[in-house]
Amino acid sequence: MSQRAPRVLILITLAETGGAQSYVRDLVPALVGRFDVIVAAHGPGPLHDAVTAAGARFVLLTHVRRAISPRDVLGLLELVRLMRRERPVLVHTNSSKAGVVGRVAAVFARVPVRIFTAHGWAFAAASTTSSSLYLWADRLMRPLTSAVICVSESERSAGIAARTCTADRTVVIHNAVDVDGASVATPDGGPPMRVISVGRIAPPKDFLTLLRAVAKLKRGSVELTLLGDGPDRPAVEDEITSLGLAESVTLAGEVPDVPSRLAGADVFVLSSSSEGFPISVLEAMAAGLPVVASDVGGVSEAVEDGVTGHLFAAGDVDALAAKLAALAADSARRRRLGESARSRAAADFSLPQWRDRHVRLYDDLIAGRRGRN
Repeated sequence: MSQRAPRVLILITLAETGGAQSYVRDLVPALVGRFDVIVAAHGPGPLHDAVTAAGARFVLLTHVRRAISPRDVLGLLELVRLMRRERPVLVHTNSSKAGVVGRVAAVFARVPVRIFTAHGWAFAAASTTSSSLYLWADRLMRPLTSAVICVSESERSAGIAARTCTADRTVVIHNAVDVDGASVATPDGGPPMRVISVGRIAPPKDFLTLLRAVAKLKRGSVELTLLGDGPDRPAVEDEITSLGLAESVTLAGEVPDVPSRLAGADVFVLSSSSEGFPISVLEAMAAGLPVVASDVGGVSEAVEDGVTGHLFAAGDVDALAAKLAALAADSARRRRLGESARSRAAADFSLPQWRDRHVRLYDDLIAGRRGRN
C-alpha cells in the first residue's frame, strides 16, 4: 500500500449481520488499493473477516454501542483518539449511533471530509423518545457533514423535509448486490410454496405480521423459513406456537449461506414497518424471486407492483395473506415475476456501478477539500 494513498476510516456501530454491514462489506473491496482503508465497529460478527479478507484493517471498538446511554461519552473519546492516531482524510459513518458520535469525533479530530450514509433515518423508525433524540441529533450534525448518502429517493426527501440534510449536500446511491454471483432460484412449482424472509428479529422487522398472514392461508400451502436472530425471537416463537404454525415455520437463525437459502425458495417476503432501501430485497431479486413487501421507505423504488413482485401496506395482515394466497395458487406467475425481478436487479442495482459512484464521491470530496487548503 502506497503511503500516499489517502487514508479513510469507515465507521459502523456493530459488526453483526445486517443491511448496513453488507453495505460496508461490499464497499471495502472497491476502496482497497486506491485508499488506505480502516473499518471500525463494535462486537463480533462476519464484518471483521470480510474486511480483513479484502485487505483492509479492522479496529474493534469498545464503547460504541447501539443503545443511547452515558457510555456514548466514552465512545466519543474512543473515536477521537482513534482518528487522531490514524489521521484519516475522510470519515464515512454508517448507522445512526456511529453516524452521530462519529461525525462529532471527526470534528474534534479535525478530519476534513465527513460522510454519513442514511440507511434509514432513525427518527422515522425509533420509539417516540428515541425518535426525537435522533431527529435533533441529525439536525445538529447537518452543518458538520460534507455529504449525506441516501439509499433511496424517499429517504432523501424525508431527510430534506426533516432538516437532517440539505439538497445540495445529499446524493442518492441506491443499494446494490452482486447479481452476477448470485445463486438463482429454481422453483419446483409446489405445493407447498416455499416462502423465505431475512432480517434481524427486532424492530422495525415485523415478523409477527408475516406469521399472522401465513396463519390465514390454507394449511400445507406454504412453508415459511425465517433467517436471522435477535432480541424478539422469544416473541416470535410464542406467536408460532399460539398460531399453531410449528409444522409450517422454521426459525433457522443466522446462517452463513443466505444466497443458497434464497435460491431454494419460491417467494421472498419483507414485512417491515419501516425501511430505507433494504439489501435483502435486492438479494432476493438477484436470486430470481418475486418479492412481496410492505410499501415503506424506498421499497417501491425496487419492487414494481405486479411486475417484480407485490406491495402491501405495512401491518396489513389480510393484504399480505391475499398476496401470498394468489402466488401460492399460480406457479407460472411466480416464475414470471421472479424473472422480471432478476432482470431489474441486473439493470439497476449491480455492484460495479454502485462502487464506482462511491469512489468518485470520495475522490471529488477529497480533491475539493485539498483545493480549498
